[in-house]
Amino acid sequence: MRLLLAEDDPLVRDRFRDVALAAGHTVVTAADGAAAWEAFLAERPALVVIDLDLPGIDGLELCRRIRGAPAGAETFLLVVTPRDGNQDLAVVLDAGADDYLSKPARADHLAARLAIAERRIALDTARRRAEDALARARYFAGIGETSVALQHEINNPLAALLGHAALIENGLIEPGEERELLQVIVEQAHRIADVVKRISALRHPEAVEYLEGEWMLDLSKEP
Repeated sequence: MRLLLAEDDPLVRDRFRDVALAAGHTVVTAADGAAAWEAFLAERPALVVIDLDLPGIDGLELCRRIRGAPAGAETFLLVVTPRDGNQDLAVVLDAGADDYLSKPARADHLAARLAIAERRIALDTARRRAEDALARARYFAGIGETSVALQHEINNPLAALLGHAALIENGLIEPGEERELLQVIVEQAHRIADVVKRISALRHPEAVEYLEGEWMLDLSKEP
């Protein structure tokens, strides 16, 4: 996993980098907030470890910037701070951090936090994929329900329209019947136009069961 490490202390940065490399991550480092922000925009890492007391752009502001970026909504942010206490934790979490680690951070503590982050990222990825699959399934189900509704609402008027038009086209009518047949054709065309109007006016589409286990879009409501 690609990891961005934003830490200004070179000794701490090297130690944290070694822990992340040992955990199998690809590590990009930055020594200040501005460099970390540029690295985030360029690398789009899934996981960012941020020292709260970065020079320039501090850790809290960096969290806010990352979380507000289009690519940052799904990024896991682990903030490392020398301060401790519930108030500081609340401020860090409000800035968008997912987890919190106090200095001096032992290597095994950092490794544990990185493992937790990996599991959380994997779970979030699986959830998003499941949500996407569900949305896709609902979309295709909606297409099917709309198709059935159109077939149900349009078949009869369309059959009547085409049937009467065929009679006229093939000269199979008695003298004087043209006007009556044309009136039927116009009426059925208006019925079809009304169905189209109701579809275009739908704001909260709902499906109804018209046969056992068979669903279609409800077009019974007036626009």
